[in-house]
Amino acid sequence: MEQADGTEETAGIEVKPVAGHIGAEITGVDLTGELDDGVVAAIRAAVLRWKVVFFRGQRLDHAGHVAFARRFGEPVVLRRRGSASPADFPEIETTADRLELGGKFGMEHDEWLRRRRHTLLRGWHCDHGARIDPPAATILRAETVPPYGGDTTWSNLVAAYAGLSGPVREFVAGLRAEHRLGVGYQPRPGDDAYVRHLLDHQVASLHPLVRVHPETGERVLYVNGYYVEQIAGLSRAESRAIFDMLLEQAVRPEYTVRFRWEPGSVAFWDNRATIHLAPSDNAHLDFPRIMHRVMLAGDVPVGVDGKPSEPVTGTAPGRW
Repeated sequence: MEQADGTEETAGIEVKPVAGHIGAEITGVDLTGELDDGVVAAIRAAVLRWKVVFFRGQRLDHAGHVAFARRFGEPVVLRRRGSASPADFPEIETTADRLELGGKFGMEHDEWLRRRRHTLLRGWHCDHGARIDPPAATILRAETVPPYGGDTTWSNLVAAYAGLSGPVREFVAGLRAEHRLGVGYQPRPGDDAYVRHLLDHQVASLHPLVRVHPETGERVLYVNGYYVEQIAGLSRAESRAIFDMLLEQAVRPEYTVRFRWEPGSVAFWDNRATIHLAPSDNAHLDFPRIMHRVMLAGDVPVGVDGKPSEPVTGTAPGRW
């Protein structure tokens, strides 16, 4: 039953929208408990409708996190993780690992981040978007957060596509774009160990610019700042202009929601229909931010024409 403020009550839980196009907070459920099928179905429906849902005050440990994720799909097991990730739970990646990345290639973390995000929109991404089968969803929980800063923002790519004019929607629905790991990285002068790493571990796929959501049938403007190399069949200049326009459309404020983390917060988002922006306002603050994520295995995107994505290099369905 939907209340006047938009809150829905179903299966004993409340789903309260927090922004006009994306995001809802779910209350009335303890994620550490045995969830019945009705509650699982209600949470899944909320994720599909609102694209990202939030839980607060949860006391999940690693085992509980994995068990909760398994109610919604098959957790991904990464072959490579950093030293902060729990050794006994291969499904969990601790995001503090990301702070190690620059050091592996001779850079401080903030320099590595600047070189990855040298334009305003470069940070927006879906998880592992260069793969042929990006994860279907991500479940991220907060263990330790700074007293201020460190928020995450998501954007609804279904709403962004719907917000385009009719002729532009028709035009982009027939296009494909190459998504490649490391696109846009600005190399260091001289030898750059990260460039060598990217060349040795290339991952790229050709994805539809508009994918059809496998569960809802919605059309998704499948763009992101981290991975898109070029729109296939267009000149570099044409591709750059059109892609910049589409990415700006995708992250318009009205299509976004920003979440303030607390210890025990959990965010569960549809990685097929959103892009998100990890925070960059806390790198200079002397406060820890420890987050743990589990990703659920996804499928190969399919375009409006019914054709699936194509692997370019370094990726195959189900191979992590």
